[in-house]
Amino acid sequence: MELTADNKLKKIIVVGDRVLIRLKKPNEKTGSGLYLPPGVQEKEKVQQGYIIKTGPGYPIPLPTEDQEPWLDSEEKVKYVPLQAKEGDLAIFLLSGAHEVIYENEKYFIVPQHSILMLEREQEL
Repeated sequence: MELTADNKLKKIIVVGDRVLIRLKKPNEKTGSGLYLPPGVQEKEKVQQGYIIKTGPGYPIPLPTEDQEPWLDSEEKVKYVPLQAKEGDLAIFLLSGAHEVIYENEKYFIVPQHSILMLEREQEL
C-alpha cells in the first residue's frame, strides 16, 4: 500500500481529550488574517497550528445498574466531545504539547486544556 498525504494519517487514532496539530508555517495566513507577532513566536511559549485529528473527548462514567445482573452488560464508553474540530487553527501552549515525528513530518499532540483559542473557517 502506498502512503499518500491523504491516507498516511488514517492509521493514527488520537486518544481521549488530545488533538494532533501540524504547526502553521510562518507564511501561511488564515482567512481572517490571524497571526502571532514574531516576539511571541520567538519565545515559543505559544504556537499555532492546524488540527489534523481529534480524540473522542473526555470519557464519562456510565451509571451502574445492579438491578438486572442477568442482562448482557455491553460496555459502551460515552464521551463529552471536544470543542476543537479537524481543520481548526489552534493557538496552544507549547509547554503542554508533546512533539512527535510521523512519516518524516513533525506534529504535536496537545491536550485540549493547553489550547488557548481556536479559529474556524466555517461559521459557528
